Amino acid sequence: MKCIKTTDAVGHVLCHDITRIVKDVVKDTAFRKGHIVTEEDIPVLLSLGKDNLYVWEKDENMLHEDEAAQILYEVCKNENMHPTPVKEGKIELVADCDGLFRVDVDRLDAINEIDEIMIATRHTNTAVKKGDRLLGTRVIPLVIAKEKMERVKAAAGATPIVSLTPFRPMKVGIVTTGNEVYYGRIKDTFTPVIIEKLSAYGMEVLEQILCNDDQEKITNAILTLKEKGADMILCTGGMSVDPDDRTPGAIKNTGARIVSYGAPVLPGAMFLLAYFEDGTPVMGLPGCVMYAKATVFDLVLPRVAAGVEVTKKDLVRMGNGGFCLGCKTCHYPDCGFGKGR
Repeated sequence: MKCIKTTDAVGHVLCHDITRIVKDVVKDTAFRKGHIVTEEDIPVLLSLGKDNLYVWEKDENMLHEDEAAQILYEVCKNENMHPTPVKEGKIELVADCDGLFRVDVDRLDAINEIDEIMIATRHTNTAVKKGDRLLGTRVIPLVIAKEKMERVKAAAGATPIVSLTPFRPMKVGIVTTGNEVYYGRIKDTFTPVIIEKLSAYGMEVLEQILCNDDQEKITNAILTLKEKGADMILCTGGMSVDPDDRTPGAIKNTGARIVSYGAPVLPGAMFLLAYFEDGTPVMGLPGCVMYAKATVFDLVLPRVAAGVEVTKKDLVRMGNGGFCLGCKTCHYPDCGFGKGR
């Protein structure tokens, strides 16, 4: 930095805050460190007794923090999000819709490994609401070498490192299995839970079909709902290894491609996910979905609601963070459950 006359400071970057004090009236920061001095600022600075200022020396190989923040914003920005005004070298992105927020974590890591750079995001695969803050960017110093920002661009590549995919309106078919419900021995307490979870994503129930523990009937019920235009089919119950639990075999017999029977998530280990050729998902939901506040279903549902296909690898990655602590007072989703990659 260097000391220059205030009258010569236009276009230079302040190296220190400048405080304005009026006895018994106000004490605040009139100009913050990093501010670029304008022609209009000169009379104000002189009135504050600042005939000289410490400023960063101009260097064609360096960028101001605001310019660098703009570059960080450019590598992140995508559809359905907007930036906040740049302030002190910081820019945040805000959601323009309800949807699934995703992060390319490997590229994010590569950028954050560069010294004096930071991008902080929400967890990838997070369901967000319109108006939610998604991420923040900034560089650490007031000025930064252009070369580092070129490295940022190279690490980011040609596509944004984050995305926000809107949730789609979907019609859901429900197949309720089990002799105990089919024959009226107990009340169906599973379906109301499912309906409540679906409504959070704007989904509606197309039809519910009750089946006893007859594998062929369960298969036919799934196919019937598929023919009636269900965008997603959920089978509740019959997902364990008991002799009467026929749902996994029934789903397989529909011809749907089984992605996985089982997931490294507790609660929800006996979860089954399959897809028909046209991409219609079929899920076998274990009993824990009925009584546990958060399960594997809560981790998968936002992705399906956004039209994102869930792969075997996606399910495998849920093991990191997939152990629910069963807190006496549940704070999901504001907790670590499901917050792996």
